[in-house]
Amino acid sequence: MPYAHFDALLAAVAPLNDIPVAVVDAAEEHVLRGACEAKLQSIVDPILIGDENKIRGLLPELGYDSGVCPDFRIIHVDGAEAAAEKGVELVLAGEAKALMKGHLHSDAFLHPILAKLRTDRRLSHVFVADIKTYPKLLLITDAAINIAPDLTTKAAILQNAIDLARILDVTQPKAAILSAVEVVNPAIVSTVDAACLSKMAERGQITGALVDGPLAFDNAISKESAEIKGIQSAVAGDADILLVPDLVSGNILAKDLEYLAGATLAGIVMGARVPVILTSRADPARARLVSAGLAALVHYHRLQMLP
Repeated sequence: MPYAHFDALLAAVAPLNDIPVAVVDAAEEHVLRGACEAKLQSIVDPILIGDENKIRGLLPELGYDSGVCPDFRIIHVDGAEAAAEKGVELVLAGEAKALMKGHLHSDAFLHPILAKLRTDRRLSHVFVADIKTYPKLLLITDAAINIAPDLTTKAAILQNAIDLARILDVTQPKAAILSAVEVVNPAIVSTVDAACLSKMAERGQITGALVDGPLAFDNAISKESAEIKGIQSAVAGDADILLVPDLVSGNILAKDLEYLAGATLAGIVMGARVPVILTSRADPARARLVSAGLAALVHYHRLQMLP
């Protein structure tokens, strides 16, 4: 069954072996709490990269002394850019199976990843939201990497999100392509893109999901709203995935849900050689914990797909 909430996701990950994760620029309270909790729940084996003295000073302050987390590997580097390069180096050497963003800017974190860990897939970010008022996990993409995607890029972003939804045991994800309105208006480019993406899914250019759009946000997540507006759609009111028009609108939507609706957001980058955990520097430890769980699920899914 699909995971309705993060507790179920974490329970599913718990029996799996820990995966080594390079935590880039780890010398910060929230970063270390997330890494330690993921270690204590046997999700990941963190490799802490950053200012070693500061990391060792923070761990006991946070209640994680050598008896609680005795096996941490700490690699000292000077500066955020050097930490990001070291994390990628560990991946290329096979010592890390995933990367976790610590207390550095996303640009600095992603730069060596884009340079050295790309595949033939487009890199895109997916927020996974656990919202008390919604009956299942909701995927929002892309709100962190692709700034103003064109139609081709949106198709790649959508396919990445569909693939993640299926890893989360959603057999046939329902993807809503968002715009401001639910009808095609040539003056609003996102409505035209949405219609094209829907047709691309019908023709097999995007696979594994039911895709519909354009849909306004209310129509995508509220059956009542969709019915009042007379929208006949298997996706409307029951979306698993929200594809946003651009990074700005997606980031605003995700942060609104987090700060005004009490959502917990996990974040992961799809399309790289390894799962990439990309969270905000202000995110709480639980967001980092669940993001680590997502990375573990993606990692083990990829292992199962190997010949």
